[in-house]
Amino acid sequence: MEIKLVLGDITRLTDVDAIVNAANNSLLGGGGVDGAIHRAAGPELLEECRTLNGCATGEAKTTKAYNLPCRYVIHTVGPIWHGGSSNEASLLADCYRNSLIEAQKNGARRVAFPSISTGVYGYPVDKAAEVAIKTVKDVLRSMSSSFDLIEWCLFDNRTYNAYETVLKG
Repeated sequence: MEIKLVLGDITRLTDVDAIVNAANNSLLGGGGVDGAIHRAAGPELLEECRTLNGCATGEAKTTKAYNLPCRYVIHTVGPIWHGGSSNEASLLADCYRNSLIEAQKNGARRVAFPSISTGVYGYPVDKAAEVAIKTVKDVLRSMSSSFDLIEWCLFDNRTYNAYETVLKG
């Protein structure tokens, strides 16, 4: 079981079975990584997402990946940052936990995450990295035999460095 960080575009990863989409509640596409995933997957992704009736914050739902170089997209809705006193850490942890449960259900042994909620949702990257890595490590204690690789595909150096600091911590 390997945990690693890569710098780049999650829509171009060829070494994973599933990528996680930092989606909005509608699941109908948006900005940031969500928009990039929808553009790269093609219009069939939107069509399938329309059948899912949205997604609550902290939950996760799986679709096919269509034109992406993986098998599945796991859509999860992260919390909007309100200063940390609105259950944000617990909701963010739920995103990672529920995404891994979805991956396991679908037999996806190699999973890539973006940095959930740190774009337009405003979650501070250093705090998000702590929640993300702690939660994934906790979940893997009971599910490690289900996975070969968990990686974070991070879009910029600042985010990469924040995750690297926590992972090496």
